[in-house]
Amino acid sequence: MQFDPRPVKESFALIEPAAARATAYFYGRLFAAHPHLRALFPPAMNVQRERLFRALTRIVWSLDCPQGLATDLARLGRDHRKYGVAPAHYAAVGDALLATVRRFAAEAWSPEMERAWATAYATAAEIMTEAAAADTSPPWWPAEVIGHERRTGDIAVLTLRPALPFPFLPGQYATVQTARWPRVWRAFSIANAPREDNTLRLHVRAVPGGWVSTALTRGTRVGDTLMLGPARGSMIAPAASGRDILAVAGGTGLAPLKAIIESVLTEEATGPEDRRPHIHLLYGARNGGELYDLPDLIRMRAHHARLRVLPVVSGDHAYEGLRGTLPEVIGDFPSWRDHDAFLCGPPAMVGKAAQRLRQDGLPPVRIHHDHHPTDP
Repeated sequence: MQFDPRPVKESFALIEPAAARATAYFYGRLFAAHPHLRALFPPAMNVQRERLFRALTRIVWSLDCPQGLATDLARLGRDHRKYGVAPAHYAAVGDALLATVRRFAAEAWSPEMERAWATAYATAAEIMTEAAAADTSPPWWPAEVIGHERRTGDIAVLTLRPALPFPFLPGQYATVQTARWPRVWRAFSIANAPREDNTLRLHVRAVPGGWVSTALTRGTRVGDTLMLGPARGSMIAPAASGRDILAVAGGTGLAPLKAIIESVLTEEATGPEDRRPHIHLLYGARNGGELYDLPDLIRMRAHHARLRVLPVVSGDHAYEGLRGTLPEVIGDFPSWRDHDAFLCGPPAMVGKAAQRLRQDGLPPVRIHHDHHPTDP
């Protein structure tokens, strides 16, 4: 991106305090000029407005890192295909965006800012449209629900069979759309390594106000069809290093770690003995009843001597096993500094667990965790 990002950042700093009004103005302007575009967006726009501004913030403050930004924009361009976004739509969005920035920058607006924003947006749109055009994979995959198990009142395990081969790496996630909520996509981690029968599993917890999670947990049945977006995520199964593995899973954060563990255990069966790692899984919940996948983990442990499963409960004093939060329990062991660590679960837990491991001497480069990016 060959332009001066300073005017863009200066004007955007003026808009940030009025984020809610600015995004409302942007969508109002966009839909007034192009009413047909409303059909591309979800029924309720409050979450969409927040996501737009977060994405725009991320892009603006990354303008000084053009290589990384170009990678992110290319990913966005490919992801936009599942919404039905076409190249012609970018011009409409650009007009509304420029009008919004001009209005909220008010008297600070200048021809220099206008040129900088126009150049920045044109460059970004070109990267996204080119990435989308170059992607030959499907924009989405229809997948039949062939299994639905309610493990607790708010957690279900779904088994899906995509109609076409669905490429993914152990540890990645996919966005999911249900027919009950068209154009609303939510990300869920895949809980298994790739299989010959092309099936995959999702662990879904219904969250308050969660349209998709509630529909998948309580309103989905065997025989229903879901839509899957392309697999994403950078927390993937490690290359063989000879180091042992620590996996720390909170709640349904178990899903990607289970996929990684399954992949490592499968590979170890054919690898050299001295390169087969021991795997320590700390699996946490508030009470024993929420350890929804423990029976399956016990079966995995019975077949793999190098896997150790340690259930941890934080809110039940009558529980007879390990008690405490996962970051606390991590500190109860001598040291993890010679391991590769994979963390997934509530963000606060992941942050504290990573901090505890760094304090223990584990290099940050060997502490792996992911997050589901918000789709703009």
